Amino acid sequence: MTGLIVGVDGGGSKTHAVALTREGEVVGRATGPGSSPHFVGVDGSLSIVDTAVRTALGGREANQVNVYLSGLDLESEVEAYTDATSATSWATASTVIGNDLWALLRTGTEAPDAVAVVCGTGINAVGVRADGATVRFPALGPISGDWGGGSGLGEEALWHAARMEDGRGPATALRADVLEAMGVSTIRELIEQLHAGDRALSELAVLAPAVFEAARGGDAVAAAVVDRQAAEVVALARASLTRLGLLRTEVPVVLGGGVIRARDPRLIDGISARLAADAPHARMVIVDQPPIVGAGLLALESAGAAPEAIARARKEIPA
Repeated sequence: MTGLIVGVDGGGSKTHAVALTREGEVVGRATGPGSSPHFVGVDGSLSIVDTAVRTALGGREANQVNVYLSGLDLESEVEAYTDATSATSWATASTVIGNDLWALLRTGTEAPDAVAVVCGTGINAVGVRADGATVRFPALGPISGDWGGGSGLGEEALWHAARMEDGRGPATALRADVLEAMGVSTIRELIEQLHAGDRALSELAVLAPAVFEAARGGDAVAAAVVDRQAAEVVALARASLTRLGLLRTEVPVVLGGGVIRARDPRLIDGISARLAADAPHARMVIVDQPPIVGAGLLALESAGAAPEAIARARKEIPA
C-alpha cells in the first residue's frame, strides 16, 4: 500500500480530518467548519469534507478514506452521500461513509457489544452486538420522538422564557439569560425574528450553557430541563440495549458530544443514577478524546492495518 489512510469526523460545528500511514503514523491533519448535511446540504458538506481530505493528504494519494458525519441518519442519506463522493479525487470502491456515532463509539471502546449516545448540537444513539446486529434511530427531531442536545436545550430555554414573560409560566433566570445571549430587549422580539425567518432556530443552541449555569444557581425551571436531558440520554441507551437483547449484559455505554464533555455535575450524576436503575449491568464511559480518533482507527481497520499500527494511532491522533 503506497497511499495514505484518512479518517474524517464532521459535526454541526466542526470537521476534522487526519491522514495516517499504514503503520499508524499521523502525517497530516485538517480542520474545517461544520459539515452536517442537515445544516449545509449534501453539496455544501461534501465541499467541506473534500477540502479537509485534500488538505490532510497534502498532495499525496489516498488509499482508504472513511468519512463519518452527523446528519447521515437514514440509509438513503448514506447512499446519496456515497454517490456524491464519486466526483472527488479520493473516493474509491472501499470508501466508507457513515454516521459520526460510529466514530464516537470506536473512540470510546473496542468492545464487540456496545452502545454510544451523543449529546452535542443534537442527540442520537447507536448500538452494536458481537454478531453484527446494530440499532439506530432516525434522529429527525420531534417527528421521530427526539429531544435534547444544545438545540433542544436552547429551544426549551426560550419556551420557558416566553411563558415567564407573558405570565403563563413561573419566574426563571432563563428569561434574562435568553435576552442577554440573543441581544434582544424582550422575548417577544426574538420570537418575531424567528417567526419571520430573520434568525434561525439553530442559533438557540448557544443558550445551552446558560441552562446548566441557571440550574447550578438553584433555578428550579432550569434544573428540570437538565434532569429531562439526563433522562433522554438514558432513554436512548436503555432502548438500544433492550433492542439488542443486552440489557442484562455488561456493556459499555459510551457518552460523547459537547454537552456531555462539559461534565455538568447535575447532568452526569443524573445520567449515572438513571442508568444504574434502568441498566444496572451497563458501564458508563465518558469520552473526552475527539471522535476523530475513532474515525482514524476505523479507517485503519478498513485498510487492514495491524493492531500495532492501530495502537500507535490511538496515541498519536489526539496529540
